[in-house]
Amino acid sequence: MLKITVSGDPDTSSGDNGISFHVSRDKDQWFVGNELFEADVVELSKNHFHVIRKNKSYNIEIIGSDPIEKTTHLIINGQHYHTNTKDQLDLLLEGMGMQSNAAPKLNNIKAPMPGLIQSVSISEGDEVAKGDSLLVLVAMKMENVIKAAGNGKIKALKVKAGEIVEKNQVLLEFQ
Repeated sequence: MLKITVSGDPDTSSGDNGISFHVSRDKDQWFVGNELFEADVVELSKNHFHVIRKNKSYNIEIIGSDPIEKTTHLIINGQHYHTNTKDQLDLLLEGMGMQSNAAPKLNNIKAPMPGLIQSVSISEGDEVAKGDSLLVLVAMKMENVIKAAGNGKIKALKVKAGEIVEKNQVLLEFQ
């Protein structure tokens, strides 16, 4: 069983969380909620489909998907939609009060190799999210962007631009 949440384009929606529904499969039949999903589906090209369901026509284009985050961006009849899917493991963990994709808690970030700190894009007290660029470390003439592995707040910045660091040296600490 899957739980799929569909919302409009986050850039234009009013902040609603969308609608959720359960999808399950029994042999070769798909169910949305408890209702059998009956439709004619034709693949027009890669990532582009035409669906007729309950005498209504739908032109569906898959713009992008992220299998790790379990998200998909669709255009259905000219409207943008985003989906977020939870499988049985995600639902079980959620029911237990745990999140399978929760960002890890950060304590500190260490230099992955010796090098020169070229630039620092954060300062003490800043809130950072997973994937945010923190600083640039130059090693062997290569720029390495050090990014946050999770969410946190910068407690102490241990380096500054122009400083040479050793491998495993603490670059910054989180609260």
